[in-house]
Amino acid sequence: MHLILAHVAQILIAGLGGLVFYWLGVPAAWLSGSAIAAALWGLSSFAVPMPRALADAAMLVSGAAMGAAVTPAAIDAMGRYPGSLMLLVIGVFAISLTSSLWLTRISGWHKADALLASVPGALSTVLAVAADRKADVPSVAIVQNVRLFVLIALLPSVVVATGGGGNMNALIGQGMPVESPGGMAFILIGGLALGLVFKKLKVAAPILLGATIVSSVSHGTEFVTGVIPPVLATGGLVLIGLFIAERFRNIQRSTLRRALVAALGSFSVGMGVAVIFAALAAWLAGVSFANSLVAFAPGGLEAMTVLALILGLDPLYVGIHHLVRFLGIGLVLPFIVGWLQRGKLADAE
Repeated sequence: MHLILAHVAQILIAGLGGLVFYWLGVPAAWLSGSAIAAALWGLSSFAVPMPRALADAAMLVSGAAMGAAVTPAAIDAMGRYPGSLMLLVIGVFAISLTSSLWLTRISGWHKADALLASVPGALSTVLAVAADRKADVPSVAIVQNVRLFVLIALLPSVVVATGGGGNMNALIGQGMPVESPGGMAFILIGGLALGLVFKKLKVAAPILLGATIVSSVSHGTEFVTGVIPPVLATGGLVLIGLFIAERFRNIQRSTLRRALVAALGSFSVGMGVAVIFAALAAWLAGVSFANSLVAFAPGGLEAMTVLALILGLDPLYVGIHHLVRFLGIGLVLPFIVGWLQRGKLADAE
């Protein structure tokens, strides 16, 4: 009973953070506010680990909400993306290179650790490779998590300042017809089933991806046309904020202090490069700078795609870019890190 109350209190704290940000008019209030409140709560002795089932429920609801934006008209617009995706591939290499140079030249990191910390997004893959290769996992995790946290906290306001963010209530579905109970059950149950298949196949973010695919196909074929109820979607955002904040737990404060300067410097140079490529992609693909900025921002697949939908951007454009980046990193990263570490061992001999 005590543990249940602790979980309820933690969720309420995160929800209160989202509510305060909503009252203050902060963009993406329910996501960024809950993440910040949960991160501060995590510094106390009262914080408890988030149950995996709760995190999966949040991903399921958010995936279902994301897929609602995949209309036939949105699918027809995909023909303008190839050039932008090519820029993304080049941009990922440029972001990783400049961030790695900062960490090696300024902060004195080993090349393999610097690369793992500099790869934009794909945190679960990066940490798995770091652990397998016996890299400095805590420092890598700090740099990766600081980048994600800063993006979630600040990027919405930057997007709005640049004139983006058309429908700030897109994800929670205000002003749109709510899906029938039958249609909603089909998407959630189908998304969970496909997500469990992806989980068996060890695909990243399996529940989110499964729900997004089922919802996307259902809405793209107009089998269903409504959205997830706003209250349910808002709850999903609060839980995702809690999930993001939890990544900062179990990191020693001494390690955090040492890596914080390196993390902020690495983020700054990487984000600067991302902005340049985002501007080029906006011109090439004919999309708004706000869309390309979130698509090229070096954040996680789940967080950035959800953020795009909250801000009323094009989740299809943003999601495809982050998915391509995620899959590319997962395929290439283990080989590059292995090559760098073999080179380090050869230098030591």
